[in-house]
Amino acid sequence: MKLSLYNTITRKKCNFVPLDSLNVRMYLCGPTVYDNAHIGNARSMIVFDVLYRLLRCLYGTGSVTYVRNITDIDDKINQRALRDHPDLPANEAIRLITERTNTRFQKDMEELYCLPPSFQPRATGHIQEMVTIIQRLLSLGYAYETHDHVFFHVPSAKQYGDLARRQPGDQDDEVDQAQEITGKRNPADFVLWKPSPPGIPCWPSPWGPGRPGWHIECSAMSWKYLGEVFDIHCGGSDLIFPHHENEIIQSTCAFGTEMMAQIWLHNGLVLLEGQKMSKSLGNDISVCALLEDWPGEVLRFNILKTHYRQQLDWKLKDLKEAFKILCDWHRSVNETSSTDPDTPDQKLNPDFLEAISDDLNTPRGLSVLHGLRHQSLDDEEIRDQFIASLSFLGLLNQAPIERSRTSEKRISDLDTSLIESLISERLSARERKDFATSDRIRDKLSDMGVQVKDDRDSVTGKPICHWSFS
Repeated sequence: MKLSLYNTITRKKCNFVPLDSLNVRMYLCGPTVYDNAHIGNARSMIVFDVLYRLLRCLYGTGSVTYVRNITDIDDKINQRALRDHPDLPANEAIRLITERTNTRFQKDMEELYCLPPSFQPRATGHIQEMVTIIQRLLSLGYAYETHDHVFFHVPSAKQYGDLARRQPGDQDDEVDQAQEITGKRNPADFVLWKPSPPGIPCWPSPWGPGRPGWHIECSAMSWKYLGEVFDIHCGGSDLIFPHHENEIIQSTCAFGTEMMAQIWLHNGLVLLEGQKMSKSLGNDISVCALLEDWPGEVLRFNILKTHYRQQLDWKLKDLKEAFKILCDWHRSVNETSSTDPDTPDQKLNPDFLEAISDDLNTPRGLSVLHGLRHQSLDDEEIRDQFIASLSFLGLLNQAPIERSRTSEKRISDLDTSLIESLISERLSARERKDFATSDRIRDKLSDMGVQVKDDRDSVTGKPICHWSFS
């Protein structure tokens, strides 16, 4: 079976040929552990978990190395630690935040039935590798020192911008804490090493005590576990620029290679009920909050029913539909067989495997499963293919009906049209400065499990409201 994947660099689908079929290597940018993972984060983990399963199926379980890192050095982590634990020493507060958040992330991934990666390195454990790469870049003339910082000099690398199809003068360049420091040669130059303010963790280096920039972390960890050039690099489309662009230029310049990874895969962003989802807008929804109401299989199914490269609109009605489908599939399997769901990959339905091998076309794969379900599962071959294919997608674990009966009824009572009507009524109250009515409606929405965040339209200046399920 041939595997075709869409390469962001070439903007084309291509047949995947590993550099070494006995050691297929893939890297996924993992979480920055300052806050609980939201469903947008989970999309990358689930989609590329399917890719990991597929590579193991095609090349053998022992022939695939999958690295998913943990970013535990970041300004957002430092800010969250100081905000949440102002009475603790900074190092202790940061450690508390990262350990607690990472523990929750690992539990979320387990409940979403993501297989554990081969390696899950933490940035704090790979400072020396980062220093080594920076030293190489300095010695080769791609980086420079100024005011206790080290910057990558973007104009020194002519191939910069190949991934994002953007050139340094064509866009708003990355803004970092060192943007305004005297001595930075070009606005597009990005930081490789920077000093730490008092109380913030730092590590020794040839340029003084400090900490690494974000981009150098992934270059160092992928090099450590996968080598100078590997097969597949994955992540969300929001990471294409600047993170992945900067990763590529650091690694290829440091090691003198033409590429960092053969293929770059990026999943589309997630909307929430048609609105852009983000923590800054206050309408993101965490995985752990969703898992209180829905089994992991339901969340996983809802993500896989949309092709990974497309934008995904996360809607309550789709969760309810996914719940019903999975309940039916579980019942049909339980009624026709006591077969262990851990069935061999050799029993995968050929049409299903063909669909998944076509750039991870999970919607078509699920369509094949719908077709199998409508055939007679009393047929042993069809039943085994149905079970094996479900298990391959991580969808045949435990029947969700018992776990979600109460929450499904509670959430089904939340009529989206009613919520929108109350939101509209509240906006009208705000416009006429009837704040008592506005607060009363907010309280009513809160009792329904709906959170609201007030804002203003950037064009008209009129009041608007973002909402999400708490």
